[in-house]
Amino acid sequence: MIDAHNCYPYEGRWNDRINRALSAGTPLAIEQDLYWHTDAKTGKSWSVVSHGQDVTGDAPTMEHYFFDRVRPIIEKALKEGNHGNWPLVTLNLDFKDNTPEHIEAVWSLLEKYQDWITTGTKTSDIHTISALIAKPILVFAGESDNQQKIFYGRLPVGAKLLAFGAVHSHNSNPMAAPDVLDPDPENNYRRWWNNPWNVVEAGGQTKAGAWTEVDNARLQSLVNHAHRNHLWIRFYTLNGATAEEQSTNGWFSGYNFSSLQSAEIRWRAAQQDGVDYIATDQYELLGRFLKGVSSAQ
Repeated sequence: MIDAHNCYPYEGRWNDRINRALSAGTPLAIEQDLYWHTDAKTGKSWSVVSHGQDVTGDAPTMEHYFFDRVRPIIEKALKEGNHGNWPLVTLNLDFKDNTPEHIEAVWSLLEKYQDWITTGTKTSDIHTISALIAKPILVFAGESDNQQKIFYGRLPVGAKLLAFGAVHSHNSNPMAAPDVLDPDPENNYRRWWNNPWNVVEAGGQTKAGAWTEVDNARLQSLVNHAHRNHLWIRFYTLNGATAEEQSTNGWFSGYNFSSLQSAEIRWRAAQQDGVDYIATDQYELLGRFLKGVSSAQ
């Protein structure tokens, strides 16, 4: 599915990103970068949706920017019931710092909206995997051990799990075998695997040449490894924008292939090979593409 990369405003711009993402339809994933902002005058701290240091404190909170925006969609879904399409939205939490106070604050927010959130159950042995109770939102956390301590470790056995962490990735040699990149055994908390594209094509997006059968076999091997170990797998970030589009929209050149056509070839391969989350900044284009509509139309 679409994974809406950096789906939040920053530098006081691009406030429409969440609307753009949701316009592509559900199911989809929405990434929210979280920063622990401290007001210099009052000393008060709170979590904001921001790519980096929020000097002015004007960045929105995740409750306002994400939860308030998806409320009509989620309440409608809960009223209608699960027709086999839940979760509708995967909320991907990208913490820009992992202070305990920050993670605690986000946990409290998730507790407030727990009736909307897909849950598991804490087991006495972390390697005993609990079944998920599907709700309209699924929450992903990151690789951080600090996040695991708060989102899982401190909970009593039998408690609801509201967020699921990523397995540790070991990318010192990005082209290593899949089981070297991800040596972690599956467990009840860590249920997904987050990967840069340079584990598929050496050098990543900016060094990518023609898409080959060897490249596709590499992608398929990573997907197969993830799914054999009961993990969702995500790759970031697959863009094919012009220089002008990158500048206008605040997209990073390091995530860009040489052309939209080059990106579309990878989008199609990722879809056909069973990638669960394809991250891009071009939400609408990927949404249409995955539904079989040419970007030229």
